[in-house]
Amino acid sequence: MNAPAPALDAELRDALRARLDDLTPRQATQAVERLIANYRGRTPTDAPVLRDAADVAAYAAYRMPATFEAVRAALDAFRARAGAWTPGRHVDVGGGTGAATWAVAAAWPDGAHETTVVDWAQPALDLGRALARDASHPALRTAAWRREPIGPALDLPDADLVTVSYVLGELTGRDRAAVVAEAARAGRAVVVVEPGTPPGYARVIEARARLIEAGFTVLAPCPHDAACPIEEGADWCHFAARVSRSSLHRQVKGGSLPYEDEKFSYVAAVREGEPGEARARVVRHPQTRKGQVLLDLCTRDEGLRRVTVSKRQGELYRAARDAEWGDVWPPRSASED
Repeated sequence: MNAPAPALDAELRDALRARLDDLTPRQATQAVERLIANYRGRTPTDAPVLRDAADVAAYAAYRMPATFEAVRAALDAFRARAGAWTPGRHVDVGGGTGAATWAVAAAWPDGAHETTVVDWAQPALDLGRALARDASHPALRTAAWRREPIGPALDLPDADLVTVSYVLGELTGRDRAAVVAEAARAGRAVVVVEPGTPPGYARVIEARARLIEAGFTVLAPCPHDAACPIEEGADWCHFAARVSRSSLHRQVKGGSLPYEDEKFSYVAAVREGEPGEARARVVRHPQTRKGQVLLDLCTRDEGLRRVTVSKRQGELYRAARDAEWGDVWPPRSASED
């Protein structure tokens, strides 16, 4: 799930840098500290978290690149199962400054889809529109940015793909249920992404159940529509995406490394059919031993299972050495020897 990011990754960073030139590192740091305190100390609400230009600038510098990479990774897994399917119309719920919109454009760089971003914070929509104005992908340049409350009154246009990323945690339980129900009503495919924490995973599992109840088939990360085999409270299903840090990002976060790993949980589901073969998925970092690789898998028929791939298995062993957390198993290029 950590394939090299498309060119839109660098394009987004450049657009952010150009729009945030007037934001000093000190201002950015102070705004980010306020945002972090808000996220850590709050309870779900029926009001937007990003309420003014300072909050939006902090979010853009601190969170937008990570959200882009997490959604991009979830879409990579979706596309691996969906084959040649492409969206004609995309709606991003709670899209804010548009990170998921950039990720969808990166996932279908040659596509001619139309995008609508729906959010309740006008400053976020304004910055998102400014960032996308000169983008190379036409879906970004022509995107519609629509202000609307995210809750029971949400009324989405019909779409091939609906993304709901990093927004469910801002909502009350009643509003989460309403938003997922409306996404299921409007979309042929729905992708939900949340932080890779136990609460984020719980929100994804809740959304997954509602999508299945609405007649959807799960494409990723699960190889099945059955209950999650992870025991509640014992662990949680999550993955990681590598994020390149800009100089402003490093200053804001007080870090020195040029990258970080964004942990995320997600579910991708479709209304019609189940394209592709349901294969297992690697749900932990593979462990390499002398002459063997240990893979922890979520499987269709056996739940969580650890398999050992030995050197004697030839091509499959070589594939196991290259396998990463989040990959499907076995890859189509390998055969069971």
